[in-house]
Amino acid sequence: MRTYNDVYLAVRKELKTAGIDAFSLEARLLCACASGKDQEHFVRDLRLYASDDYARKVNGLVRRRLSGEPVAYITGEWEFFGLPMTVSPDVLIPRTDTELLAEKAIEKLRYSMGSKRVIDLCAGSGCVGIAVAANIPDSRVILIDNSPAALEICRVNILRNSVNSIVTCVEADALKAPPVLFGYYDMILCNPPYIPSPDIIGLDASVRDFEPRAALDGGDDGLDFYRSVSSKWKTVLKPGGVLMFEVGAGQAKDAANIMRSCGFTNIKTYKDTLDIDRVVSGTIKQEER
Repeated sequence: MRTYNDVYLAVRKELKTAGIDAFSLEARLLCACASGKDQEHFVRDLRLYASDDYARKVNGLVRRRLSGEPVAYITGEWEFFGLPMTVSPDVLIPRTDTELLAEKAIEKLRYSMGSKRVIDLCAGSGCVGIAVAANIPDSRVILIDNSPAALEICRVNILRNSVNSIVTCVEADALKAPPVLFGYYDMILCNPPYIPSPDIIGLDASVRDFEPRAALDGGDDGLDFYRSVSSKWKTVLKPGGVLMFEVGAGQAKDAANIMRSCGFTNIKTYKDTLDIDRVVSGTIKQEER
């Protein structure tokens, strides 16, 4: 009989041969998922013997991965900002790039002496807003998406990360005006769809064929959501409120100009770990609300 470690090493070799960059991590995730254990307990049990049924389950997961399906959708979870997030094909897989948006929001809120009412717009899995809530316990966060299926994932992640006392969900469309009598907020965080429609066909197959197109497609030039959110959603920001966007590579200047034309000032841009302008923020003037 083979041990769990034997199975893991075989999967690791197969993924490496297939050209998967993170072959060690993905092999461990797939093998742990098939065992029904978390990674810590799976590693602890590596020397135990594995059943034939387990080996068949692992093989099935590996076949899915080699067909191009992202490992996060196979296992049903991913980590964001040190927090476990449930994911499904109804939402984008949380990216490391997006952690910068959460990081900058948390930094600003941590030093705020006033209220900390936050909107996570185009929330998807809710990862950004939940990361804020988990790190700023006196905040109040609303996760907003126009997809009921995505909001179901948000609710799962709210409970999973024990922030249900300070986080709620609302269905609304970022391309339309906010709901009537929606109230006023100190910050809007938005990781919108920003891939130009013509560019979607050229995306990696694991993204193009498996992740929800509605969460990718930002219109002909990729800027539709930046225009709409900057012009329509500024009305729910308090005077001096902050709007923060994640942007795609090369979009920071355009996003900043859009925000500026809509009355935002103090425009700042932040770079990710690859030195790419990834987050753009601005403050709304009282007269522009």
